[in-house]
Amino acid sequence: MLAAGKRSTLQSDRALDELCRTYWFPLYAYVRRRGHTKEDAEDLTQAFFARFLKKNYLECLDTERGRFRAFLLASLKHFLSNEWDKSQAQKRGGNAEHLSLDWQTADTRFQVAAVNEPGPDKAFDREWALALLARVIERLRAECKADGRSKQFEQLKIFLTAGKDVLSSAGAAKALGMDEGAMRTAVHRLRKRYRLLLRDEIAQTLSDSAMVDEEMRALFGAFSG
Repeated sequence: MLAAGKRSTLQSDRALDELCRTYWFPLYAYVRRRGHTKEDAEDLTQAFFARFLKKNYLECLDTERGRFRAFLLASLKHFLSNEWDKSQAQKRGGNAEHLSLDWQTADTRFQVAAVNEPGPDKAFDREWALALLARVIERLRAECKADGRSKQFEQLKIFLTAGKDVLSSAGAAKALGMDEGAMRTAVHRLRKRYRLLLRDEIAQTLSDSAMVDEEMRALFGAFSG
């Protein structure tokens, strides 16, 4: 996706716009952890994306070894250091094209997460990983709904990241009218599909799919320490 995004087409522009809508909150969290107020962080994030989407920044993606996550953060840091003073002349709600983002809940989410975050970069990586996992869950939910398995998904989604010992619970099996053996099989299949979608989602943020394992380790390392 990112390699194609370097050649501006309607499809690649939409894909880039979707990535930005998915991963805007980690950038907002980073800006807030840098000490900016809620209002300034909103303005900064919007102004950054307006510039990012307007210009073909992906031409420089290789400088970050093809990782959209690292490239986006490096671009934001550059923007904060060199571009924000220029953009302050553009008043809030002015002529810049804005993404429609959920500012209503953004600061609440930030305040909850900030309790355990030691610094801006750590906050960014953790929120990026959470946004990615949420996107994978939504993709899996949509697939199950299309297959007529919405109820099964809602009952079994808790087992996607739970330990094996949790599977001894018969509650979900009973709710689904299944025996525990059938439930375990369903969970195994759901987890397998979840892992495939997770790898696919990560691959979409890389210019080289061979880097998926490396990026996965980096992302989940954000939850440690």
